[in-house]
Amino acid sequence: MKKVIVIGGGIIGLCSAYYLKKEGHEVTLIDKSSMDYGASYVNAGFISPSHIIPLAAPGVMKNGVKWMFNSASPLYIKPKLKASFLQWVWAFNRSCSANNVQRSKKAIRDITLMSRDLFSEIKKNEDFNFHYTKKGLLMLCQTEAMLNKELNTMKVALEEGLPVKELSKKEIQKLEPNTTINAIGATFYECDAHSTPHEFMNEMKKWLVKNGVTLLKNETVKDILVSENKMTGLITSERTLKADAFILAAGSWSSKLSEKLGIKILLQAGKGYRINSERDFGIQLPAILCESNVALTPMNGFTRFAGTMEIAGINHTINPVRVKAIADSVTKFYPDITISKTEKAAAACGLRPVSPDGMAYIGTPSACSNLVIATGHAMMGWSMGPATGKLVSEIISEKKPSLNLDVFHPDRKF
Repeated sequence: MKKVIVIGGGIIGLCSAYYLKKEGHEVTLIDKSSMDYGASYVNAGFISPSHIIPLAAPGVMKNGVKWMFNSASPLYIKPKLKASFLQWVWAFNRSCSANNVQRSKKAIRDITLMSRDLFSEIKKNEDFNFHYTKKGLLMLCQTEAMLNKELNTMKVALEEGLPVKELSKKEIQKLEPNTTINAIGATFYECDAHSTPHEFMNEMKKWLVKNGVTLLKNETVKDILVSENKMTGLITSERTLKADAFILAAGSWSSKLSEKLGIKILLQAGKGYRINSERDFGIQLPAILCESNVALTPMNGFTRFAGTMEIAGINHTINPVRVKAIADSVTKFYPDITISKTEKAAAACGLRPVSPDGMAYIGTPSACSNLVIATGHAMMGWSMGPATGKLVSEIISEKKPSLNLDVFHPDRKF
């Protein structure tokens, strides 16, 4: 048994603490927030093996440059004359390649399928009640160009053994008979599931406390104690903590903390927005509105509309232009739905940690032998949360990881 400190109280941190406790370790989790808001609470709730193409793919940087001058675009990168940002942009540009897709797709498939099954396993084993259902995911398209792009992605998914099929406009309406959908066609991934994020997070926090995990909320890591290539403890805003092993799962703040160890991980905060509506629209299936990259999820008691990727530093400022872009996109695809001013005014955001190649960092860096880094999941943090937690626990417990983690190694070069 080891004494382990987990830094970060999002889904990655909670799942890491859960599996570490299951292995018999003494676990303390620390987070600078009250642990009731942020990316793990405002995401679309997708568990998506379908998303086997990483964020850094051919054509994305080209579109990113074009969208840089449109603050309502699906991907908005705000230019900054800061070394860490420029290094990330350079590495992101290099990663937007067919080679990155080729080396990443199997790893994404495997970790998301593992995570999907673990969500179900956790719910069953712990008698949790969080909303989780496997109904699949619609990728809705309004133009021939986008539909052809999605059909090409479908071919890749089929090659990787994922169940997916093309749908006509008529077949879409058959699946969603209670609402009008303005799309010429779609692909439908039967392998995907969806959930209501805050329900899982709240039940997991309760389980951790009940089972002896110490949760330290509203406590900031001020400094890190190091001796002979190992972390020995943390100095926080409230106390000094000692441990045998450490997990860095602090999301978009992870790179700032790793710098204290002399470890450089390229990471940028990617802001995403969500709008909730408690009205019943009769929608059965989660969907992505492909031209605008907006997600729609029927959650437990409400519908969530989420989207955009805004690379603009660490801040929680709500940009009404981006909120309006999400709302307008929803009405364009679902003409029966108009999001109200009140619903838009209550929009929230979360910061997703984005690596240059769109792949998570999971593993032990060479510079610190008792640290496991678990961050950089971009839009896939929810999809990969339980699997990442289990993999972290296996590393700390000195077991062979369930998956090959080479492609996720924090020391990888871009």
